[in-house]
Amino acid sequence: MLVRTRRKKTTDITFILPAEHPAGQVSVVGDFNDWRPGAHPLAALPDGTRAVTVSLPSAQRMRFRYLAEGDHWFNEEAADGHEGDNSLLHT
Repeated sequence: MLVRTRRKKTTDITFILPAEHPAGQVSVVGDFNDWRPGAHPLAALPDGTRAVTVSLPSAQRMRFRYLAEGDHWFNEEAADGHEGDNSLLHT
């Protein structure tokens, strides 16, 4: 799930996943972090979900994916679209 908080020149995007699906550590990687694994790991929240918030420039189109342990790549079903193997995000 994606939650957007719009600011003057940026948009905060919160990437949210269920607690244990997939199991183990998960990070979000994409154009905004040069596709560096581990740059934005999701952390456990009190409600049992995992999340990370990334502040991005407004009015941009970016590609991203999730990377879980064991080199397991997967997409966000609630993304703004998909392009090839990537999820799309419009800020």
